[in-house]
Amino acid sequence: MATIFTTRITAMYTLQQPDPNYVVNAIWEVTGVDGANTASIGGNTQFNSADQEGAFIPYASLTEATVIGWIPESAITSAQQCVQGQIDSLITPPVSPANTPLPWGA
Repeated sequence: MATIFTTRITAMYTLQQPDPNYVVNAIWEVTGVDGANTASIGGNTQFNSADQEGAFIPYASLTEATVIGWIPESAITSAQQCVQGQIDSLITPPVSPANTPLPWGA
C-alpha cells in the first residue's frame, strides 16, 4: 500500500515588524499513513523579511496552504523520507545482533 502524506502547520511565531503579525517561524508536522501504520515527524522553518517574495499577506488572511507553500519543498520531501523510513521499520522491524555466549564456556 502506498503511503499517504499530509503536512500541517501546528504553530506560528510572529513579530510586529516589518508588518503587524509578521510570521517569522512556522512549526509543522508531516504524517504518513500506510494501512494500519502511521508515523510523523516535526519540523520548523524560519522566515526572513529580506527573503520575502510577493506582497505581504495580513496574518488574518493566511491559510494553512499558503504557509505550507513557504516551506522549502526539499524540507518537506526530507521529512516524508524520514516518515517512510519509520513506517518501513514498523512493517519490517530491523534485525539487531544478539550478544551470544562464547562457545567455549565461561
